[in-house]
Amino acid sequence: MRLLFDLVVVATALERLAELVLSARNARWSFDRGGVESGRGHFPPMVVLHTGLLVACVVEVHALDRPFVPVLGWTALAAVVASQALRWWCIATLGPRWNTRVIIVPGLAPVTAGPYRVLRHPNYVAVVLEGIALPLVHTAWVTALAFTVLNAVLLLGFRIPAEERALAQLPPAGRPA
Repeated sequence: MRLLFDLVVVATALERLAELVLSARNARWSFDRGGVESGRGHFPPMVVLHTGLLVACVVEVHALDRPFVPVLGWTALAAVVASQALRWWCIATLGPRWNTRVIIVPGLAPVTAGPYRVLRHPNYVAVVLEGIALPLVHTAWVTALAFTVLNAVLLLGFRIPAEERALAQLPPAGRPA
């Protein structure tokens, strides 16, 4: 089962690389339309944390000989798949406005369609769910706990406040400037 877990982590890493390619293209789209980036200081730690999640999952499972517990593992894998579905729903809903940085295009109202009808920051629900579930696919509970705590500090202390400040600069939803 470790090999399958390693493959799930590799697939997640490849998915992240695809996100980065899409993000770079979308950032160019935003900047071409006068986009303004904010909250740059928290971005490098966010990259380190998310990369660390993938590495720590594999290291903990192999170094600490974590067992595969079928009920936990299959449930956690289902949660990982659900988190990916939610993430890509967010990406599809935001279209070219989605990227991994905080970039707003002046004059464009906030998106209120798709999962944004229900939640202000649905992508972070996906991030939190994946950060807990991915390590637990193979009982890497230390990684799940450490990522969850560090991610909460990063999201609540830096990322979400930066996004809220940026969104406050946009016209109300449904009314372009």
